[in-house]
Amino acid sequence: MQIGGIQKHSFIDYPGKVSCVVFLAGCNFDCPYCHNPQLTGQPGSRPERVAVADVLRFLEERRGFLEGVVISGGEPTLHPDLPDLCSRVKSLGYPVKLDTNGSRPHMLNRLIRAGLVDYLAMDIKTDPQRYEGCIANGFDGSALLASLQLIMESGLDYEFRTTCVKPLVTPDAIAGIARLIQGCRRYALQPFRENAILHPEFFNGVDPACSSDEMAHLKHIAEPWVQNCMLR
Repeated sequence: MQIGGIQKHSFIDYPGKVSCVVFLAGCNFDCPYCHNPQLTGQPGSRPERVAVADVLRFLEERRGFLEGVVISGGEPTLHPDLPDLCSRVKSLGYPVKLDTNGSRPHMLNRLIRAGLVDYLAMDIKTDPQRYEGCIANGFDGSALLASLQLIMESGLDYEFRTTCVKPLVTPDAIAGIARLIQGCRRYALQPFRENAILHPEFFNGVDPACSSDEMAHLKHIAEPWVQNCMLR
């Protein structure tokens, strides 16, 4: 297990709970707007920054204050020992929220069936047909669709979310995504916030952020298809 860092307190990452966020290093996507570039690359390609034992010790000490643990990345499902980490966190009494890009449905299925996650948040980057070349080379779109179905049928609390960044996310892309997740419980549209991003050259000097009016328009497109569409 390669832990890239820990955010000790968060009021926004696990809805309704005071949580901490454990970031696992390594990702199989190459999103140009990634705001955690230090966590990209394959698992094992960077030295471990935080020991699992230290994380578990911190969680044990914070029982009674923290209400949940978010496991994020990078892409957590790339780590074969993710189920063990989730199990150890839950043994301390914490519910687990998992952030994922949906590329590893077999791992998601394993976690769901074993009761090792309580909340699932899956990022949908753009229309799945646009992943190739922009998000991941050789991307298997069927994996994404399998993850969507698994999550919606899991019986767990969940959300799908899209970071609204131009030109990857357009009104047509949002319409396509909304149809894919028709009837889902929660779909969150997030504004792009530029700080240290992975590939600034991808945008060629063009502002990738959506205005508040553009964000409202994207929400208007998506909300007829889902139970709850929100702007973050």
